[in-house]
Amino acid sequence: MSYVVALDVGGTSMKGGLVTFSGEVTVFPGRPTGRERGPEAAVATIRSYVSELADAGSRSFGGAPAGVGLAVPGIVSATVALYSANIGWRDVPVSAFVPAGLPAVLGHDVRTGGLAESVFGAGRDVSDFLFLPLGTGIAGAVVVGGEPYGGANGWGGEIGHTPVWPDGEKCACGQRGCLETYASAGALTRRYAARTGDAATAKEIVERAPDDARAAEVLGDAVEALAISLASYTLLLDPSMIVIGGGLGEAGPVLLDPVAERLAARLAFREPPPLRQSALGVRAGMLGAAILGWRAAGQPTWSPDLVL
Repeated sequence: MSYVVALDVGGTSMKGGLVTFSGEVTVFPGRPTGRERGPEAAVATIRSYVSELADAGSRSFGGAPAGVGLAVPGIVSATVALYSANIGWRDVPVSAFVPAGLPAVLGHDVRTGGLAESVFGAGRDVSDFLFLPLGTGIAGAVVVGGEPYGGANGWGGEIGHTPVWPDGEKCACGQRGCLETYASAGALTRRYAARTGDAATAKEIVERAPDDARAAEVLGDAVEALAISLASYTLLLDPSMIVIGGGLGEAGPVLLDPVAERLAARLAFREPPPLRQSALGVRAGMLGAAILGWRAAGQPTWSPDLVL
């Protein structure tokens, strides 16, 4: 049975799996990237994990993988990991991540997640949507015609650094008032702690909001910031829908319903696009990497019904 190795590499950890041509998915335990030991060590760790997954596949399926797909952070092309601020590498060829002889394709981590949502998830019935994971930070994938759009230089989709309040709080990127400064999971925990001294998680803050004025204030700012950014995005690109993912997106209607209400209020002369929760959750990056793996294997239209 033919299969690919699929790997979703984050700033601190990575999730891997084997995915067969018929769509059977085997998920393996995650691993740290080892970025604290430097970018070269991180590349070696990824390569070692790919080898381990390929060895497991060989034992299970009787041969080498047909291809390898890797979703990685930072600026990336299909063949080179150009730069990652989180990990520190520059201009790493895809061949450095995989054992010799295996065809492989790289993809931007968030755009690869958007690709998976387009093929398998919440966006599978539309061709144009925004995939917006709300995690420690905020990135985005602009999906046009079913494919993520990276822009001229690979920066497409960085909606997290569009200012919502130009004179607002300073962002780590150097600007002021960025969406990420108010609406990421990291922002919720930071802003709530500044008001209360309590180190609550973003999930706890969302849960406390109905009965806690400080939590409600922080969450309200996040909702308004999201509404402002999504209104601008809607007026520019008119997406069929907006898919909210990431850890904070798992709050579901508690977050999505007030964002939808505020978005509608900011689009006075037109209907807002529907907001949908990610269908794939934290698996989106790994499943998108599987799509890249099959593309590396010469199967660009691979899209089976998954068996998870």
